[in-house]
Amino acid sequence: MKKILVTGALGQIGSELTMGLRKIYGNENVIASSRRAKEGHEDLMESGVFEILDITDGEKVAEVVKKHNINTIINLAAILSAVGEQNPNAAWNINMNGLYNILEVARQEKCAVFTPSSIAAFGPSTPKDNTPQDTIQRPNTMYGVTKVSGELLCDYYYHKFGVDTRGVRFPGLISYETLPGGGTTDYAVHIYYDALKNKKYTSFIAEGTKMDMMYMPDALNAITQLLEADPSKLIHRNAFNVTAMSFEPEEIAASIKKIIKDFELDYDVDPVRQAIADSWPNSLDDSAAREEWGWDPEYDLDKMTEDMLGKLKVKLGL
Repeated sequence: MKKILVTGALGQIGSELTMGLRKIYGNENVIASSRRAKEGHEDLMESGVFEILDITDGEKVAEVVKKHNINTIINLAAILSAVGEQNPNAAWNINMNGLYNILEVARQEKCAVFTPSSIAAFGPSTPKDNTPQDTIQRPNTMYGVTKVSGELLCDYYYHKFGVDTRGVRFPGLISYETLPGGGTTDYAVHIYYDALKNKKYTSFIAEGTKMDMMYMPDALNAITQLLEADPSKLIHRNAFNVTAMSFEPEEIAASIKKIIKDFELDYDVDPVRQAIADSWPNSLDDSAAREEWGWDPEYDLDKMTEDMLGKLKVKLGL
């Protein structure tokens, strides 16, 4: 039976993944952790074990893993792209030194490790359209540098020490449960909130900027599918391209207009986040994930928009 530790459990992915994993594996078998408790997450913190854990403290990571007999670590604690550019030192410390601690404890305690990578692992010199699984990776953001380094470090721990490491390169993730925490694709979440509240949204990403995206239910399925995948079929392991859709701001606006007819979109471009977006692919080739472990997303743009607006309406009491 899996005994899972989720780090960064109160973040955008972790808050939904933890509850989903508890339904699959049982509340007592999924240990949630975060650097601090946060208001609004009482259900998660009270539905099973919750530990205060800073992954930059390797001794504490080892203590928690031993205390709960953990055999699988899902490492979601990270500093994201836009915040990472404001504080590159913190991004390196948490994303790299933290991951090193996780992998070292996994090596010693014989745990499997899932760590997400990102489309940020690519850079301006990467082929932009239908980006291959194996291609040039020269990112120019600290977040991207930590993601490429993390992919390589996880590969190293698998080949050198036999640690069962797995991961996917997530695109932008869209969710109604938890607001995103300082990424470049955050506009694609904020636009739905503003569509319902104000029937208008001002995008910080420029017109015509295509980026890969995914609805959170598909992201959660990707993690659980890869965790359960037959290891003998995994060739790439730590850096699978996965995607569900690719769109630019006006395309998501057009999708919203099918439901909210008088919705309006305008632009006030943030040069920092726009520069990050311009360095990322327009679309990914995810055929390796489809072939090696059966990746098959459920949601396209219109299906996501319909579900997102419906769920948010209830959440916001509109």
